[in-house]
Amino acid sequence: MHGNEVFQRVRHALAQVEAERNVRVLFACESGSRAWGFASRDSDYDVRFLYVHRRDWYLSVEDRRDVIEQPIADDLDVSGWELRKALRLLRKSNPPLLEWLKSPVVYRHDPVFAAEFGRACGEVLFAAALLCTLPAHGLRQLARLPARSRGSESEEVSLRLSSAPCVPLDRASARPGADALRAARGERARRSRGARCAR
Repeated sequence: MHGNEVFQRVRHALAQVEAERNVRVLFACESGSRAWGFASRDSDYDVRFLYVHRRDWYLSVEDRRDVIEQPIADDLDVSGWELRKALRLLRKSNPPLLEWLKSPVVYRHDPVFAAEFGRACGEVLFAAALLCTLPAHGLRQLARLPARSRGSESEEVSLRLSSAPCVPLDRASARPGADALRAARGERARRSRGARCAR
């Protein structure tokens, strides 16, 4: 499909979600292979979004489902997270959420939400959490592959591992918490050398 046709289909799908689920989509993007340049001819369009319900939904004392997953239609795979769920995951430096926020393909963008959410990202994201979380996410993705694919250079391996967003070390080192991370590593190295000398 051509770019304009894709955007029209995605926007129609998002409008359908809003009408059927009585929600408002604040942000929507392309995730996975088509966002990061690893798509094959039969790759789906993985549309991911963040949304909010109407006020009354939040007044209930009951736990409610905070994920919307639409049936895959042709090559459109559309799903999203409710805003509170996204905020809880942001606090944990959730890799898929970080990938969505850095996606180069954005279908829906609320300027007010973007400003507030961007401010929240700056307050809670720490280099230590990112550098510890992303390798673990990559290993979990690799573990899901069939045994015959592990260690190969197959397209499937590349696609799975590319789903974890990369944080360049020069950028991560400038984030809050980087000094603490380096200090912790230095202390661990000193203890290791001391233990070897005592043997």
